[in-house]
Amino acid sequence: MPVNPELYFDWAATAIPDQDILEAALKESLAAWANPSSVHAAGKEARAALEKARSDCAAVLGVQAKQIFFTSGGTESDHIPLLAILNRPEKGNVAVSAIEHPALREMAEELKKCGIEPRLIPADKNGFVTPEAVLQTVDEKTLFVSVMAVNNETGAVQPIQKIAAALEEKYKGKRKPRFHVDCVQALGKIPIDFLSEPGVDSAAFSAHKICGPRGIGLLYLKKEEEIFLRGGGQEGGVRSGTENLFGAIAFGECLEKYAFVPGKENRRLEEQKEWTADFIKELLAIKGAGVIPESRGSLSQDSDSFSPWVIQASFKNIPGQVMLRALDAKGICVSTGSACSSKKASRPILEAMGVPAAQRETSVRFSFGPTTTREGMQALLAAVKEVCAAFN
Repeated sequence: MPVNPELYFDWAATAIPDQDILEAALKESLAAWANPSSVHAAGKEARAALEKARSDCAAVLGVQAKQIFFTSGGTESDHIPLLAILNRPEKGNVAVSAIEHPALREMAEELKKCGIEPRLIPADKNGFVTPEAVLQTVDEKTLFVSVMAVNNETGAVQPIQKIAAALEEKYKGKRKPRFHVDCVQALGKIPIDFLSEPGVDSAAFSAHKICGPRGIGLLYLKKEEEIFLRGGGQEGGVRSGTENLFGAIAFGECLEKYAFVPGKENRRLEEQKEWTADFIKELLAIKGAGVIPESRGSLSQDSDSFSPWVIQASFKNIPGQVMLRALDAKGICVSTGSACSSKKASRPILEAMGVPAAQRETSVRFSFGPTTTREGMQALLAAVKEVCAAFN
């Protein structure tokens, strides 16, 4: 049975694809079918299409085309700069936030096998990583620091600019650790205005979070660095492997259509802020319902502390999996957290925030996207009320 797109509230896991963009990108890539690395006419045609896609992406992000590299997705875009530290002759430590995506948090743990010490930067009870927490975690042996821009479970918007500035100040005149930002949940959700910050060295993006295809990502590198992974040398040696031209073209088109550009009117973003503020207010009126963190319930509509596209909610005495299945039976799609960790019982991000176990077990995530409607959100609220009434 097809899912009603208006009742899809798991956009943080993947966005509903923009069919028009994907079909047009596929048609263009079929016309330029050769290997972009080939030096004959057909290869040059494919190369031209790839470089146009790169320039389109760079223009939206406000960076140089030579700083953009196509990858297979957000995970690879996180791994490339992290693993680059293995080229360093000295051993040290890496500091990743406790609320980081498993692509970074778990990969940092694996580096122990290579003699690299993983360190977790603590988050506060509201899900934020402060510059002070970062500075207390790093030292002169820190090689790499990572803090995500928007948390995928709570929607907490991290103070990236302040963290970048704090690292620049601490390491002034010394070797500064690379500062990486996972922007997968930020793209198309908030204006990304921190790539120009001196302290930000790299950033990861993924197309399927903004209505693009799965299997294509972007890595932003402020300047050249020696990459650990080797191969055929495509993408300037940063990411070897024959390029995904279809994905690159589609990513560029989706960026142009769905990314929020700093300084420009972002009507859809302001609209979602209003809808989400109303949604939280009505949600909190349901017996036994709450939001995580609790402080989010008292924020004004204009607050930029949280992405309006993600809400973590809890329902007393109703396990998250039960709420998910009850809503699924009504044709409504939600999740209990990151899709990448859906088969795991633990909720490390909520644990890092100090959320009690009982509340973690009853939490679900509602996430929204560009085609979400107010009517759809009202239908979600009505369904949640019905489920809660059946258990209380």
